[in-house]
Amino acid sequence: MATCWQGLWAYRFYLIVFFLPIFLLPLPILILTKEAYCAYTIILMAFLWCTEALPLAITAFLPTVMFPMMGIMGASVVSTEYLKDSNMLFIGGMLVALAVEHWNLHKRIALRVLLTIGVRPSLLILGFMVVTAFLSMWISNTATTAMMVPIAHAVLDQLHETPTGTDAEEGRNNPAFELQEPSPQKEETKLDNKQDGPAHPVPSESRAQRNEEQLRFTQGMSLCVCYSASIGGIATLTGTTTNLVLQGQVNSIFPQNGNVVNFASWFFFAFPTMVILLLLSWVWLQFLFLGFNFRKSCGLGDQMRKQERAAFEVIRREHKRLGPMTFAEKAVTILFVLLVVLWFTREPGFFTGWGNLAFSDENGNSMPSDGTVAILIGVILFIVPSKIPGLTQEPGKPGKLKAPPALLNWTIVKEKMPWNIVLLLGGGFALAKGSEESGLSKWLGDKLTPLESVPPPAIALILCLLIATFTECTSNVATTTIFLPILASMSQAICIHPLYVMLPCTLSSSLAFMLPVATPPNAIAFSFGGLKVKDMARAGFMLNIIGVLVITLAINTWSIPMFDLHRFPSWAQSNTTGFCGVSQANVTTPSP
Repeated sequence: MATCWQGLWAYRFYLIVFFLPIFLLPLPILILTKEAYCAYTIILMAFLWCTEALPLAITAFLPTVMFPMMGIMGASVVSTEYLKDSNMLFIGGMLVALAVEHWNLHKRIALRVLLTIGVRPSLLILGFMVVTAFLSMWISNTATTAMMVPIAHAVLDQLHETPTGTDAEEGRNNPAFELQEPSPQKEETKLDNKQDGPAHPVPSESRAQRNEEQLRFTQGMSLCVCYSASIGGIATLTGTTTNLVLQGQVNSIFPQNGNVVNFASWFFFAFPTMVILLLLSWVWLQFLFLGFNFRKSCGLGDQMRKQERAAFEVIRREHKRLGPMTFAEKAVTILFVLLVVLWFTREPGFFTGWGNLAFSDENGNSMPSDGTVAILIGVILFIVPSKIPGLTQEPGKPGKLKAPPALLNWTIVKEKMPWNIVLLLGGGFALAKGSEESGLSKWLGDKLTPLESVPPPAIALILCLLIATFTECTSNVATTTIFLPILASMSQAICIHPLYVMLPCTLSSSLAFMLPVATPPNAIAFSFGGLKVKDMARAGFMLNIIGVLVITLAINTWSIPMFDLHRFPSWAQSNTTGFCGVSQANVTTPSP
């Protein structure tokens, strides 16, 4: 019997892919409408995304097969949904991020900030959280965590070792920075140091207490990095893929929205939310893993100062090893700053941007988008040389001249660009378009009209809790892809601003703090050891609650005048069957 169950478990993905479509067949067979056909496709894809029986990107291809065969949309119409402006923004942003990673600019920024903040326990956690969150705003959460966790553990090794001799002043060389296995020679040195032991015997009770404190500090450091990587990603439109899913869904479902979600508007809404959530997360982790003993957490005492000097020396040495900024790093920095400036000033809303002035359409709107700017800078990365222009001799071939390589090349892009996310985004846009074309959105909106009597803040809070729970077990991109079209239909049915429910739910999909499998940053931190599932669940549960409350605060305060959330917009009215008057009481979102 046990062998039978083991065989079923081993073949579970094959069984799901084979039997799930058959199990759901009664829906399109008994209800011969386009709405039922589209619902069948969405439910099937939702289960496949949740179970990951097929790769997420492969599941995203299903609309190109099922929608034409079910008579919902033509193949050419479905295919155009897979490369929209949001996809171009993602690709352009990733090109810049890859250049930053390739030339180690992110590591230089991280080490420079850590040298400025210092290595006292409380400030060290805050420093790692600030650096990780900032980097995660621009490069992928996974890459940020993969770089910062080894640095954190290298610093911890110095803080937790009893300094002897010159090691206390100079700091030990720690190979964790390089993400490589230590050499045998370094292993021998480490063993010799351990054999020497401390100068004076330490009581066993004191040693056990110190080991417990060190373990808790290590746990706090690992969690602070992976949590701040997820938190930092919400601050910018390109910080995490779920933000781009929202922008693409809004533009697809409400094509007349006037580019309400762009880089500038998203930043001014989400950045304060990120800062508040980051500070509260630091307070919670400080309380949970360090307590409020500020004598210890602020690093008082001679012994602690020696360990701090050793840890500080490790960071300083690694920063010095990078050497002075190269021409390539300076060029990437200039292009990165130029990209951010162009994003903010293209169509900011509170003054006339360069897009409105130089490249406007007949209505005065900017024709270039944030994706246009991102692709422009991405192309320039392939043109600018990585060294000061000049001719050098090719190594091993005297007399043969060679031009320096560009800041970015296709080999790097081919290897590191997450093309599966591009396809996943397209699959979500195709589902949203299919829901609209089949009439499923209208049908769903009609069924949700009883929610009209529920206060909008209560709806937003309940939905945030639901999404935050759901995203612990499924991909956050799949979660937003599934839920956002439903929320758009619901907002039309009960006459509230679509962004009032879509914005907070998008942010809530990034609150995956409880399980190692919830996000790649969590898995990376967990893989370095010192953490148990219960440790992550205990810290993450309260952090989820804090996150939902902060997002609820944001959507009911500064986001109301920013997105005009107190009234139902005309661009959402055009897609509804009924009429939502802007003066109705139920469309007004109360602000504190």
